[in-house]
Amino acid sequence: MDGRYRNNLDKGNRVQIVLKADQKSGALTAGVVKDILTNSSYHPHGIKVRLESGQVGRVKVIE
Repeated sequence: MDGRYRNNLDKGNRVQIVLKADQKSGALTAGVVKDILTNSSYHPHGIKVRLESGQVGRVKVIE
């Protein structure tokens, strides 16, 4: 599913995100969505989420 659309995401989804520090390298971090931080229904770089680990980044892959 496409991580740029908010309606594809729910709390508890397993996702892979790109952290702010990893934007240049594109390294992905896996985790479970705790909070959805982007209010708009679409974002071209991915919806911003907070993982249960506390890490914040933009969704690239919804597992």
